[in-house]
Amino acid sequence: MENKKVLIRIQNLKQYFPIKKRSIFQRERLFVKANDGITLDIFEGETFGLVGESGCGKSTLGRTILQLYNQTDGSTLFYGRSISELAPRYVGEVIKSIPDGFPKYLNEKKIHEATKVAAVKIVDSVEKAAAEEKVINREKSLNNMYLNMLRIAGGLLVHPDLKLVSNQLQELHQHLEKTAVINRKLRMAKKKLEAGELDEKLSAKVVVWKDELAKLMEFEKPIRVKLAELHAQAKNQPHYAEFVAFEDNGIDLSRLTREEMRELRSDMQVIFQDPYSSLNPRLTVGQIIGEGLLAHDVFKDSNSEKYTEYITKVMDQCGLAPYFIHRYPHQFSGGQRQRIGIARALALNPKFIVCDEAVSALDVSIQSQIINLLSDLKKENNLTYLFITHDLSVVKYISDRIGVMYLGNMVELATSDQIFENPLHPYTEALLEAIPRTDVVRQELTILEGDIPSPIKPPKGCKFHTRCRYAFDKCKVVTPKWEEIEPGHFVACHLRSKDADQA
Repeated sequence: MENKKVLIRIQNLKQYFPIKKRSIFQRERLFVKANDGITLDIFEGETFGLVGESGCGKSTLGRTILQLYNQTDGSTLFYGRSISELAPRYVGEVIKSIPDGFPKYLNEKKIHEATKVAAVKIVDSVEKAAAEEKVINREKSLNNMYLNMLRIAGGLLVHPDLKLVSNQLQELHQHLEKTAVINRKLRMAKKKLEAGELDEKLSAKVVVWKDELAKLMEFEKPIRVKLAELHAQAKNQPHYAEFVAFEDNGIDLSRLTREEMRELRSDMQVIFQDPYSSLNPRLTVGQIIGEGLLAHDVFKDSNSEKYTEYITKVMDQCGLAPYFIHRYPHQFSGGQRQRIGIARALALNPKFIVCDEAVSALDVSIQSQIINLLSDLKKENNLTYLFITHDLSVVKYISDRIGVMYLGNMVELATSDQIFENPLHPYTEALLEAIPRTDVVRQELTILEGDIPSPIKPPKGCKFHTRCRYAFDKCKVVTPKWEEIEPGHFVACHLRSKDADQA
């Protein structure tokens, strides 16, 4: 995966849901910690499988990535478009904060480094690990507060005149906001062209928009030259290379406004678990599939011939007969309804699709049909899937890489083959041992005893230690680090830690 392009980058994602206080005398505000500090990359063109027991936070993670829930903390970067392309509002806010924000960051970092040095000097292994855990949590907190500033300004942050840097970046951002408006129009025209909706009037407008864009690009050149000069001045400053490494053109979905996120909805879609309740019973199949097309102005008239042609084309891709277009959801079987859900997600030509337990409600024969359909559509349309399921046999077949979740945390991540051939986390081992098999003469199913602890007040240390057969004292106190044990194989377990011999 080293040469693959990252499409989604999740860093320290948290999704907490507040619980209503039982009385006015209750001081502590409690939260359901559905996702508690998840970090992972999803590569373009891959199927990333996500498995775990019911209630571990799989579906919540998928919906939080799409910002169907307001993300509590952390960042979710989307590389399907760039900051320059979208020019989101939060970028302007971050740029304005640079003169005051960066000195604060340096001060916080200085304190953090001193804490890190103190943690290294601790002799007792358990105390040392606990101190290192506090250092890691503090580092994550600093990243959440300041990382967008580092991504946007990069090496320019070491320039002696931060007000000048802020002013120049603001000028560039204001210019990019104008180009973003035209790019938005051109992108919509391209979608209309792909759908066969482009007429002569719109074609003439496209020519005008392209001319306007070319002029704006010319105006942009002197701004870029000024920024290049500032980079040249900052290059000789200490730590310039360190801050240049932070530069990143990904869009932080968690910071977008409702309107900005709505614009990206066409690139990011979801297939829901329940094919019965996720379809509006009052709409026909054609209306369900075409709803997104009308909402995003790809088509203006749902009665037009081109609209009907496009809908039937999408239906055909998903194995639905054209005469189904005027039927209602109650007239279909579960497998056919799920095909309708897939067609709805596919209609806008997205880049990324969250398949939230897309086959769990279907019987085995229909499951195989839907999985084969998803695989074919992925190849034809260069799609990227986050495939959420609790069925390990299904995820092995369809996934390139698999992430294992437990109680809101990622505990293991590797390729599909690595997970099944060499599981490193005790929880992954337990899940694999619980799979019924027919290829062995005698098999005793190993049942993982106990229930998942409460996500409101999870256990200290490793959350799995209450059910783990290998747990020792350190597991009950210290949260294990998320480490790459083998190339591409990540795990959070003290048994597999690089410094396990010191435990």
